[in-house]
Amino acid sequence: MTRHVIARSADTSSPMTMPTSTPLPLSEFSLIDRFFAGATRQGDQVTLGIGDDCALLRPPTGEQLAISTDMLVEGRHFFPDVDPRALGHKTLAVNLSDLAAMGAKPLGFTLALALPDSDPAWLGPFAEGLAALADRYDCPLIGGDTTRGPRNLCVTVFGAVPGAHALRRDAAQPGDDIWVSGTLGDARLALGVLRGEWTLDDASFDRVRCAMDWPEPQIALGMALRGVARAALDVSDGLLGDLGHILKRSGVGARLNVDALPRSPELAAQSQAIQRLCTLAGGDDYQLCFCADSAQRDRIAAIGNELGLRVTRIGTIALPDARQAPLQLHDDTGAPVAADFKSFDHFQ
Repeated sequence: MTRHVIARSADTSSPMTMPTSTPLPLSEFSLIDRFFAGATRQGDQVTLGIGDDCALLRPPTGEQLAISTDMLVEGRHFFPDVDPRALGHKTLAVNLSDLAAMGAKPLGFTLALALPDSDPAWLGPFAEGLAALADRYDCPLIGGDTTRGPRNLCVTVFGAVPGAHALRRDAAQPGDDIWVSGTLGDARLALGVLRGEWTLDDASFDRVRCAMDWPEPQIALGMALRGVARAALDVSDGLLGDLGHILKRSGVGARLNVDALPRSPELAAQSQAIQRLCTLAGGDDYQLCFCADSAQRDRIAAIGNELGLRVTRIGTIALPDARQAPLQLHDDTGAPVAADFKSFDHFQ
């Protein structure tokens, strides 16, 4: 996305001369109490939440903490005019997606906000979107921080997973199948419309923009894959780059069938070039890419049916070969496919 710079003029007004029609800004603590109290609670795993110097978590006996942090910056990760309710949802969803990729069950999260102002008209729907997703996944807000500055949203999420069943990136083995959940590329298709790279009719755009603004973390799938899949991650920066992390950490190669990549009808209606760009390097999908022994195919298909979720086998893990790139792309006929695509990088 294009970076946006927000200019602020100096405020030289005195509190004594402030017009009576101007609402007084909320303080840091009244902001928290008013908008985020509904996302907080204590339970079996959260023994102490908001209100002290630290929160206290108690993971289930025999399980390990899974911890992840993600930051969303205005102009880099989202447009300034995005629906704040959708942004509240997405701020937590992208972090829950990391827990899903480890097979972890959510326990709670912290939220750090830098905001240009304490505007209730923006904070209200933002908090509603955040709290609705937190409630759905039983993941309470347990702490955080607020300050004034360019809009920056940072969540740290905590989950629990049996250590022996954590879906790590370094566990893929030669011969494993490579799978992906859901469909890929719709968020990038929507972004292309917003950037003016291509056009869609209104109904198609609304459907693909929903994928960009309202991603669904695959928590149930991640937990169902414990003991079934070996390695996993969530597709956030583009399939090519993200799968490359598994290959590097596991010391393996892979063959990927680009024609097998699952896509929506909206994306399938586009040119082959757009389809391949969006599915291979689009990012912002928040689906799971995972590797499993070929003997698990029936079980994985059953898991997909149980969850009502599409799961697609897209390739195979291979022995590393120093004579070629770790990830080899081919089409349905087995012919090699050249793809000069780069996944998202925050510094490029």
